[in-house]
Amino acid sequence: MSLIEVQNLKKYFKVPTGLNHAVDDVSFKIEKGETLGVVGESGCGKSTLGRTMIRLQDATGGKILLNGNDITNAKGNELRRVREKMQIVFQDPYSSLNPRIRIESTIMEPLRHSKLYKTKAELKDQTHRLMELVGVDERLRQSYPHELDGGRRQRVGIARALALNPDFIVCDEPVSALDVSIQAQVLNLLMDLQEKTGIAYMFVTHDLSVVRHISNTICVMYLGQLVEKASTEDLFLNTLHPYTQALLSAIPSTDIYHPMQRVQLKGEITSPINPEQGCRFLARCPYAIKDCKQPQKLEEIEKNHYVACCRVREIN
Repeated sequence: MSLIEVQNLKKYFKVPTGLNHAVDDVSFKIEKGETLGVVGESGCGKSTLGRTMIRLQDATGGKILLNGNDITNAKGNELRRVREKMQIVFQDPYSSLNPRIRIESTIMEPLRHSKLYKTKAELKDQTHRLMELVGVDERLRQSYPHELDGGRRQRVGIARALALNPDFIVCDEPVSALDVSIQAQVLNLLMDLQEKTGIAYMFVTHDLSVVRHISNTICVMYLGQLVEKASTEDLFLNTLHPYTQALLSAIPSTDIYHPMQRVQLKGEITSPINPEQGCRFLARCPYAIKDCKQPQKLEEIEKNHYVACCRVREIN
């Protein structure tokens, strides 16, 4: 049984001109101790997918299963128990922390609400253990968020997410606001914690070098839909979908003797508001034909390698 299973998940937003299909018919599984990377350009629905999975937003359709239990419509005490098992690390390490609350109190807050600790001494001991776990010095416990640098603030966010021993954490671009050296520290911290606790991650990012380093499996999103899903090694060695090929070709390279052959996409991006049936990459795809106007579904083209493209066998 998978830790997380998402079945045909949909999340639409009402806008003056119709419905914005932010997440549209997305399905995948995440096993315990695994990291699923979700990549795609800005506005493709990555963050909305993560927030909907952990019930920060209600799904428009589909199912979310946690350890085989349907939590899509969980409410009240049931939802509270679910949220103890599913947490999130937000993208901005500053705006996700209350500027008026000290670091110690920020980490202690979920522990206090859980009512698992009966005395203040137990609360403080657990808070200090979490600070030590993520590498936040005890001398900073009475500091405010603005007194910390970005890396330390993100560590506080990770400590808060770990407070209730969750099984699954959505990492919503947790290193995009940090410089390169701090990025490496936070990534190594997440991987060390996974090795110690067996926690599962969904790592949302647009940085392909980061997702290659941390993920076991990668899903590529385009305008709310998955267009390719494969193991990290397979995706980078055997890229099949035209959009993924263009995405990978944009990775910066320092090899001046073997420069990357860039794939330049032309055409207008399809609107996610009331989109027509068919491939949403159609207007920018160099291989598009009339058949691409029909709905595209993820198919297993090779073992454990899924692609949503009717021409994938012809162009590869």
